[in-house]
Amino acid sequence: MKKITLFIFLVLFIALVPANAQTLTNSQKSKIEDLASQYLEKSKVPGMAISISQKGKLVYSKGFGYADIGQAVKVNPSQTKFRIASISKTLTADAIMQLVEAGKLDLDDPVQTYVPSFPEKKWPLTTRQIAGHLGGIRHYRGNEFLSSRYYPSVNQGLEIFKNDALIHEPGTKYSYSSYGYNLISAVIEGASGMEFLTYMQLRVFDRLNMNNTTPDINSKLISHRGRYYMKEGEAVINAAYVDNSYKWAGGGFLSTSEDLIIFAEAHMQAGYLSKSSLTTLVTSQETTDGKKTNYGIGWSTTKDKKGHLWIGHSGGAVGGTSKMVIYPEEEIIIIVLTNMSSARLGDFPHAIGWEIMK
Repeated sequence: MKKITLFIFLVLFIALVPANAQTLTNSQKSKIEDLASQYLEKSKVPGMAISISQKGKLVYSKGFGYADIGQAVKVNPSQTKFRIASISKTLTADAIMQLVEAGKLDLDDPVQTYVPSFPEKKWPLTTRQIAGHLGGIRHYRGNEFLSSRYYPSVNQGLEIFKNDALIHEPGTKYSYSSYGYNLISAVIEGASGMEFLTYMQLRVFDRLNMNNTTPDINSKLISHRGRYYMKEGEAVINAAYVDNSYKWAGGGFLSTSEDLIIFAEAHMQAGYLSKSSLTTLVTSQETTDGKKTNYGIGWSTTKDKKGHLWIGHSGGAVGGTSKMVIYPEEEIIIIVLTNMSSARLGDFPHAIGWEIMK
């Protein structure tokens, strides 16, 4: 009788285990630890979080070092909020595609359709072009990256560049521009009738249960927000004070590595967004002469040096360097977040992926 009961239990247990359940071997975990240790020793990064999922399951998540050196607060990948920098663009891209799906936004309409106050330029300019860094809007100049000014609204943030001429005819060249995403946040407000940060909270973060993702508002008390660091020679020092209110859409959000796993998983199959939207996000745009840019709508889409297709984004902020790598064919997601300026992650996240693929 006991044998029959045990047999039934095992059958039920196996039935309840997802068919795609995965785990890492002890050898793989050990190798990832070695890679992380080597990177930390070389880069002198104070704190780092690594989270990995495979075939829909979180298989590794660990914090390294300190979120706050002075208070000896260790990094917790489920709680420690890092500046995710330009990974913010992928979050904003979801808002774009949601509005396209709702029929409220046409990617190929002039931006003035949604932001009438934005000055017309020498050439027409569309949301699709801006989202793919083909719009000709300039990037940072001088010390703008170190801005400490508070901008109370998206439209006020546009004042930084809106009267500047385009640096090239839209569509003719790829030229990376975080300011382009400032304009996109205004497009989202115009198309949705909601303030940008409200839209992102209600329609993206809340919808995906990303409970640890939030704008980097300096005046707000934010639980588990880490401190930010930079290097001065070989010394680690506090990063300069900045206010990211001028660039929420392109580089102003905080998140945890585990929240970004949730976000990335939502892009592995249709549901949260339509199949058409997911395809649009990661399909490389082209210049007018037919050259691929390896960038879709807020997402990089290219191959690593071993020939594996990956999609995602990297980011660099004052006090933060980040990378989100998704290998769609292998169903592997790797998130690496640090609290150091210019940490140069390079191939480190990819090396983790290569180890898992062995």
